[in-house]
Amino acid sequence: MSLLHPLVRAALRPATTPLRAFSTTTTRFIKPGQPLPDVGAILHESSPGNKVNLADEASRLNKLILIGVPAAFSPACSATHVPGFLAHPKAEEYDQVAVVSVNDVFVMKAWGDVLNPEGKENVRFLADPSGELTKALDMLWDGKAIFGNERSKRYTIVVEGGKVKSVAVEPDNTGTSVSLAENVLGKP
Repeated sequence: MSLLHPLVRAALRPATTPLRAFSTTTTRFIKPGQPLPDVGAILHESSPGNKVNLADEASRLNKLILIGVPAAFSPACSATHVPGFLAHPKAEEYDQVAVVSVNDVFVMKAWGDVLNPEGKENVRFLADPSGELTKALDMLWDGKAIFGNERSKRYTIVVEGGKVKSVAVEPDNTGTSVSLAENVLGKP
């Protein structure tokens, strides 16, 4: 009989599943055919008082691209991921291109002003400050080592007729191998 408490013994046992880089969450992402989760008007656009219910809006739109990024103003997000969609000709066919990050609304507004200086009306930068939409999509990951808190995985979701058509999630949460505009929308 061991002198260690049962919980201590359990903690000392070797893990049975390997850990993935930057994340220990399982893969259960939103799937094609599903609507976006309705978490209420918890996203913010331009100011804390301007709240957005993305699921409600997606149900009224014909076509939506939802781009999830780990951090506003980060190198890959600012230089490659989001600009690729803003410059892609097929993005013009979408009623809305919504960029969402677990950041505050002031950072997202400033970032939107930098990346969308012409003010394209179909492009929106939305803050998910509490990560509630990101969590409901199962796209939240522990980014504390890099960003200081939980963040969004890098992903692109195409929604048509209120339902998810496709989901592209970076396997390492932050890379740029599957969620770029040319991979989602095709070559320009």
